[in-house]
Amino acid sequence: MVFLLQLLLALGYTVLAHLASAWQQPGYALAAMLALAVLLWAEPLHARRGWAWLSLPLALAACWLLYRQGYAMLPLLLVPVAFVLLVAWVFGRSLRPGRIPLITRIMVAVEGKPLDAVEPVLLRYTRGLTAAWTSVLVVLASLNLLLALIASPGGLLAMLGVDAPFTVTPEQWSLAANLLNWGLVGGFFLGEYLVRARRFPGRYRSFADFLRKLAGLGPVFWRDVLR
Repeated sequence: MVFLLQLLLALGYTVLAHLASAWQQPGYALAAMLALAVLLWAEPLHARRGWAWLSLPLALAACWLLYRQGYAMLPLLLVPVAFVLLVAWVFGRSLRPGRIPLITRIMVAVEGKPLDAVEPVLLRYTRGLTAAWTSVLVVLASLNLLLALIASPGGLLAMLGVDAPFTVTPEQWSLAANLLNWGLVGGFFLGEYLVRARRFPGRYRSFADFLRKLAGLGPVFWRDVLR
């Protein structure tokens, strides 16, 4: 139930953030911030964490204060950068000595075999793929930050009173940050699957079968593996 709520809130945030940027409507920006706050607090609230119940009203009040001060758009500019960097960090930290690379952990769970039974070539491949995902996400976060800086009106440089050497419209920024991000990630995901299917044939019947196996791991696995 919580996972479904988080999914709906994430979709709602994406739509509201895009409308706020495309139409330059602070009210939509406030609604997007409130949806994001509830999304981030949903799990600890469900677990009845005392700190969550105490801090959520403060977070909602901060959203309202930003709105009243005319800075409702500021968090929307920074959320895509922070989110992508956070995911890149999750991938990158698993490459540290003594840890199992994130893609290796997912592959072991999907195939249902112990780590010591995995072929060395596959271990090297999944480690390299984890590093590739880290690099792609860092580049994507950097592009998001660049677009947030040069968006006009309402971009980070514009808020500081600095003229950008070139600009994009808020709608163009929003299309890239709130929609194109997912397209690029999805394209890389699909492209890697095609490479993997050719290099290691016979492991999956189809791309749909691969997706079913990933989904079959369940929300508990994904929550734990991404922590």
